[in-house]
Amino acid sequence: MTRGLSAGMLSGIQATDVAPILFFEGQFDGGFVRFWTGFGTIVWDGKEWIGAGQLIGIGDIEENAELVATGLTVDLAGVDPALVATVIAEARQNMPGRIWVGLMSGGVIVGSPYLAFYGRLDVPNIQDGAETCTISISYENIIADLLRPNEVRYTDEAQKALYPDDRGFEFVTVIQDKEIRWTRN
Repeated sequence: MTRGLSAGMLSGIQATDVAPILFFEGQFDGGFVRFWTGFGTIVWDGKEWIGAGQLIGIGDIEENAELVATGLTVDLAGVDPALVATVIAEARQNMPGRIWVGLMSGGVIVGSPYLAFYGRLDVPNIQDGAETCTISISYENIIADLLRPNEVRYTDEAQKALYPDDRGFEFVTVIQDKEIRWTRN
């Protein structure tokens, strides 16, 4: 599959002094958390990304030719107690999460990082040990939305639930058994 990599990324891949980096952005009720795989805080895409070893693992990003929804897990460790409280209080299913793959050379991001995964929060899991605390956040690929059945009904009641003043489906039940003759006889 052809990738839409920037010219800077393509030339950076061929360079010898680059290191791969990952960016993770997850949305919670109170806002976003942003981490990257390096140390210190950097600014990319107009946003601050925190790096101090918190982002310790990202599950496999899988692709295939079939219409299969594969998710991944993001593991955070050594996290600030405030982040643990955020995950406990503000994690909601279906909130977006993104992973970018980028390159860094001499402390500078090369080109534009590539969006490798976009999904929705499924389940957070907190493992609190005596020494460390690890947060594992599972994300579901947005393709899973295509595989869910659509439960929308085209009835007057369903339309009024969405738009109370709309009368577009008001006579649907009246005409469903109506015999309509299209000839002049």
